Amino acid sequence: MQLNLKNPIVFFDLETTGVNIATDRIVEIAILKVHVNGSEEVKTYRVNPEMPIPKSSSLIHGIYDEDVKDAPVFKSIAKELARFMEGCDIGGYNSNKFDIPLIAEEFIRADVDFEIRKRHFIDVQTIFHKMEKRTLEAAYKFYCGKELKDAHSAEADTRATFEVLKAQLDHYKELKNDVAFLSEFSSFNRNVDLAGRIVYNDKDEEVFNFGKYRGVKVTDVLEKDPGYYGWMMNGDFPLYTKKVLTNIKLRQFNQK
Repeated sequence: MQLNLKNPIVFFDLETTGVNIATDRIVEIAILKVHVNGSEEVKTYRVNPEMPIPKSSSLIHGIYDEDVKDAPVFKSIAKELARFMEGCDIGGYNSNKFDIPLIAEEFIRADVDFEIRKRHFIDVQTIFHKMEKRTLEAAYKFYCGKELKDAHSAEADTRATFEVLKAQLDHYKELKNDVAFLSEFSSFNRNVDLAGRIVYNDKDEEVFNFGKYRGVKVTDVLEKDPGYYGWMMNGDFPLYTKKVLTNIKLRQFNQK
């Protein structure tokens, strides 16, 4: 089944130095852009992360320091990536929890404006886990009837993710071939920030989703415990989370 698109959609996958959104860096990125007419473009980049790649990570994706020492740093390709992804919805595998938050951090560090709030996000892993609860390799075999060769190669994983989504639409008749529906279905929480530290409650109010103030309105915490803002800004939280928190604080200040 072909995707019913109102906007182009980009599927992308990252290979990184690790799994910490705030501190780890990209070493490879592959982007598959699917246009409304069904035509496709693929771009793959090796990236110098400007930090050593831990051996434990290299053993997973096969990329070592020597492989990226002459590669461009993210900042040098950030504007090109932002232009390529401009106006596109976004799809990936575990992308809502990892790939999208991490690439947002990289764009912020590169001082490149990459607006994401108006896009739809489709997380194929979430759809898969809600339906079958397995891995990408298992999803590819289950839905597409093929073995995933070169797993943990960014481009192979990216193309497999796109193929799995199309097969999911064929397999599950209750899934609508609509990006907005798939975006909502593949999200467990209604996140305000990308890492899910701040979410919307059932009244569409921003609340903290962790720690001692879990479930408490952000504006109430900022009013009653102003030091909490400073603690978060100085803490090991993603830059995008800090940006969202600052925007809420400024909005609250301007309403007074």
